[in-house]
Amino acid sequence: MFANRTEAGERLAAAIARANVDADVVLAIPRGGLPVGRAVADALDVPLDVVVARKVGAPGNPELAVAAVADDGTTWRNESVIASFDLSPEYMDEETEHEQRAAKEKFDRYRGDRPPLDLAGERVLVVDDGLATGATMRACVQRVRDAGAASVVVAVPVASPGTADSFERVADRVVAVETPSNFAAVGQFYRDFSQVSDDEAMALLD
Repeated sequence: MFANRTEAGERLAAAIARANVDADVVLAIPRGGLPVGRAVADALDVPLDVVVARKVGAPGNPELAVAAVADDGTTWRNESVIASFDLSPEYMDEETEHEQRAAKEKFDRYRGDRPPLDLAGERVLVVDDGLATGATMRACVQRVRDAGAASVVVAVPVASPGTADSFERVADRVVAVETPSNFAAVGQFYRDFSQVSDDEAMALLD
């Protein structure tokens, strides 16, 4: 159980150090990933920035991800779920384009007038407050890989064991403080899992 996202980030930073993972930059997934990422970046003494992706939801069930798309258009598709819903190419194209625009708007809003994100040759930690299904994280990892990162490590305080295992084939490494067998939702492992506002999250980038 974590007290809050900041304490979770401090414990995650300790786990990263024990795993002998080196990083040049921490990329946090807004909004909940930013308090975690701030603590990790401070502990490792590396810059903090953001990577943004949005879920593409199933018809009538927006929480069920049929895909996820990053701000630059990098897309991960859950082909088995797409097939089970028999989703048309038109639906996928329209919804993916809509979510990509939203991701780009959020990415630009968070980064403001910062220089363009250059990840070529960088050792990147992608951080969030937890890993449930991992749809948005998959799009973020692919986006970072496509940007030329030398390595991509997924780091979270808590993760579903099955999802953490699946990311061993996606990222170079996965660091999780906890992978509890009773995992149902990320929030169950935080005493304070209150929503992080955009203003609070963006302030952590200063």
